[in-house]
Amino acid sequence: MLRKADLGNGNYQNPIIYGDYSDPDAIRVGDDYYMISSSFCNAPAIPILHSRDLVNWKVVNYVCRNVPEYRYVNPMHGSGVWAPAIRFHENEYYVYFPMPDEGVYVSKARDPRGEWTKPVNIMPEYGVIDPCPFWDDDGRAYLATAVSGARVGYKSVLKLAEMSPDGMNILSESKIIYDGRNTENETIEGPKVYKRNGWYYIFSPAGGVKCGFQVVLRSRDLYGPYESRVVMRQGSSPVNGPHQGAWVDTVTGEDWFLHFQDVYAGGRIVHLQPMCWEEDWPVIGKRCEGETYGEPVMTYRKPHVSQSALDNMSGIPCEPDHSDEFDSDTLGLQWQWNANFEDGWFDTAAKESQLLLHAVKTNRLRQLSDYRNLLLQKWPAPEFTCETRINIRNLETDDMAGIVSMGQTFGGLAVRVREGAEGAAKYELVKITGTQEFDHNMAFAESSEDTAPLDSGLLETADFTIVFHYEVKIREYRDYLDRKDWQGNEIWVRHIPQEDIVMYLEIGGKTIADSTIRLDAKAGRWVGVKNGVFCVHRGNGGKTGYARVDYVRYQNHASEQ
Repeated sequence: MLRKADLGNGNYQNPIIYGDYSDPDAIRVGDDYYMISSSFCNAPAIPILHSRDLVNWKVVNYVCRNVPEYRYVNPMHGSGVWAPAIRFHENEYYVYFPMPDEGVYVSKARDPRGEWTKPVNIMPEYGVIDPCPFWDDDGRAYLATAVSGARVGYKSVLKLAEMSPDGMNILSESKIIYDGRNTENETIEGPKVYKRNGWYYIFSPAGGVKCGFQVVLRSRDLYGPYESRVVMRQGSSPVNGPHQGAWVDTVTGEDWFLHFQDVYAGGRIVHLQPMCWEEDWPVIGKRCEGETYGEPVMTYRKPHVSQSALDNMSGIPCEPDHSDEFDSDTLGLQWQWNANFEDGWFDTAAKESQLLLHAVKTNRLRQLSDYRNLLLQKWPAPEFTCETRINIRNLETDDMAGIVSMGQTFGGLAVRVREGAEGAAKYELVKITGTQEFDHNMAFAESSEDTAPLDSGLLETADFTIVFHYEVKIREYRDYLDRKDWQGNEIWVRHIPQEDIVMYLEIGGKTIADSTIRLDAKAGRWVGVKNGVFCVHRGNGGKTGYARVDYVRYQNHASEQ
């Protein structure tokens, strides 16, 4: 394990997942907890994580094989699946998810680990985000939503519409039930609706992703008016912007809250906070003296779950998978593609413990960041090393294979095959570095490419096997001015890690001197940096080959060991 949330002594430490599982929502069904998160344009879409103690989590499935709608055959950075919600109703699991350019979709399953139904767009409306279903005691169903300022030009309002009892149709126009404009609760979004002791509660983040806080609204009437109270702030903790998540309970009667923290390049990582109730208001985290809100805890005792849950917790402690020996007949659940994928892009070769990446033909004008078949996974720690071994013997002319770092700054380190004298293959080192910029929700990228010849004899001696290295190291910590609030006060985010990324390769145990790439890590559009592998064909047609990926192995950085 790279980072243990479970301390093994009855306590845990935050974050419980150092991985970019943004906008988490979760439910408990019996002894089982299921959590989902945003996935944007990556596929498969909407990861489902499972736990029995709220501390140890594994990815067990995805809701969608691919992102709905045809345009997601290409990477649409910042679009796709935003903050989803999961609920269990009438013995079925429901996931509602927004795509801000297309509307609100719903998918259902009897078993969250099984097949989910084809998503249905029940609210085809531009700019609607953050849906949450709610079934009242009388069986009537409702859908709470927010709006995207990046799409419709305004934000900070929460809306409610009635649905059919089966949750599959919208019956009324959405009505604004809370307006946070020109208040402290500006940028309120992500509503999660609950009911307790005759009160309707809406748990919502406000104040912005990087420097906001958690708000709870309450009313005796679902349509309001609502009282507002801040229930968690950063306080003296190092956890900036603690908000956007899920209230869950245990069978023993405890209450807990899952939320994320934006750590910039590393993405939006997941924390777990204790929660209590006072005079029908929640307090999340450790109560701040003299205040009605709490602040995040960094260590705390683990939740008290049932004995049956404890009896069925094999393989604990655990974390989402990252290293891969490719000894399975299916692709590991830690992997996602840069866009909607096709089965012909890869083959699993479990008997050989290899992944075969076929060289997918790509337009020569495409930037690396827009290659459809980048196979990526989330950073698993603030500092780490990743070693990837790839055999390129079966590449054809104009094929290229290697590793990639994907963020606003991106880079690729690869080997490409060229046709040499008398048709013989010659090999060249390819180093790609670039930057993405965003304008009106569109991504624009530019990059540079440096090449250098590789010694064919050295490759032959190494049986055409190359070891690629990817290292992430914190260079320093920095403070950022995030914005000004509604009263003009400066809002700062403090002590943010600044990571350096280094990539290089070795052949036959020899580090290739000119192979090093250095990047200043910067998160992508709403997502943390990802790293992974790729294999493409950039030519005028002709035969294509494949690369054999032997393994991808992560470990803590040497300074942490």
